[in-house]
Amino acid sequence: MGTELLDAFAQEYKLLLDSELRTLVNKLNAPPIIKESMVYSLEAGGKRIRPLLLFATLDAFGVEPKQGLLAASAIEMIHTYSLIHDDLPSMDNDDLRRGKPTNHKVFGDAIAILAGDGLLTYSFEVIGKIPSEFASAETKLKLVVELAKAAGTEGMVGGQVADMLGEGQSLTLEELEYIHIHKTGKLLGFSVLAGALLADANREQLKSLSSFAHHLGLAFQIQDDILDLVGNQQLIGKPVGSDTTNDKSTYPQLLSLDGAIAALNKQINLAKEYLGMTGLNTGLLMEITELIASRDH
Repeated sequence: MGTELLDAFAQEYKLLLDSELRTLVNKLNAPPIIKESMVYSLEAGGKRIRPLLLFATLDAFGVEPKQGLLAASAIEMIHTYSLIHDDLPSMDNDDLRRGKPTNHKVFGDAIAILAGDGLLTYSFEVIGKIPSEFASAETKLKLVVELAKAAGTEGMVGGQVADMLGEGQSLTLEELEYIHIHKTGKLLGFSVLAGALLADANREQLKSLSSFAHHLGLAFQIQDDILDLVGNQQLIGKPVGSDTTNDKSTYPQLLSLDGAIAALNKQINLAKEYLGMTGLNTGLLMEITELIASRDH
């Protein structure tokens, strides 16, 4: 990551999150194989960008980031379930995820599907477990409703459907943006929104942070498209060129590589502009924005 401050922050809260995720799954009264499958993918690594966005948003409001640990766990469960299902033979048919065999390659299709189902449903129970001193019943209800929207057919699931239907098609830029906003951007946006709700943000702060998250989500996916074309397979943890193999439209394909880089920079600059409108201590959020712009995996 970009700075020593962000490095230290990320290291501390990634360790806390990893420990919390293991604890939450291991305490389930469920068959060991399904818990093993869930933990396998939760521990596959990754940057934990979504939880870090939540923690950094709380920090911007001067709220102890640990108060967001359960909400961050729920987000990472949703994200991990989506990756398990995306990798299945009936979806993207990937053998590797973050340099490790994908869940279905280790546990079989049926257990992988059920592990994803388990993570999805458990995420909402975890939101309900947030202590009342950290979130009122009303706030927890808002979190559940907004997470369901971000993850469901109006969000990530809808984006995934559009992505699958778009394979082999020549999409317009507007159609591609719809996919990216919904498949990736909505859950990234919820990560920021969740931090803001837990911090009792006012209407103007919520509006600025929502716009920040919208542009950050687009930037994240544009960089994904760029890395799929020019990235390092060892760093990415899966084969480069998979979008081309799956006959998907991408920003470099529609705009050229230089055009995609220009689009990335535009979205990053807009994200920074809206972040500056919040009047908060946004140093960590700004560093995460820079990280997304410059990441190599």
